[in-house]
Amino acid sequence: MEDSVDRHLARWRGKAPFDERTEGIVTRMQALVKHLSHTKEAALREVGIQDYEFDTLHRLVARDGSATPSELAGDLLLSPAGMTGRLDTLERSGLVRRVRSAEDRRRVDVELTAKGKHLWTDAMSICAEVENGLVRTLTPADQVRLDGLLKQLLVWMESDR
Repeated sequence: MEDSVDRHLARWRGKAPFDERTEGIVTRMQALVKHLSHTKEAALREVGIQDYEFDTLHRLVARDGSATPSELAGDLLLSPAGMTGRLDTLERSGLVRRVRSAEDRRRVDVELTAKGKHLWTDAMSICAEVENGLVRTLTPADQVRLDGLLKQLLVWMESDR
């Protein structure tokens, strides 16, 4: 069974200084990531939100629907000014709301609205369907093995080496 990466490797054989096995693995991972990225883009278009909106909603859901602007800015690697602009847009769209803290009036919390949660859930459902379809092409044993191998690579990458 031949794929596009096999053809890529054949075109470059003897022309570039790379290990074919490494090139095959990395190029296949890149193709899969590109496929999943396109899937996410299509899902977001289908539900009518943009990537930055989804990412912010995603972080809010992970924080049980509420966070401070500075927590979100840290999660999203944004400046405070960038976060303020993003929250202004999300609030105007009705996806989040800013609420003054009852304990400290200087503190503002950002809360996910029902509309924001609904759009996030719709986008996640579409992405999950595609991702599950992709992974289901492997047997359960192969899924476990692939997950373990990818984890091994990620642990090495995240280590201090």
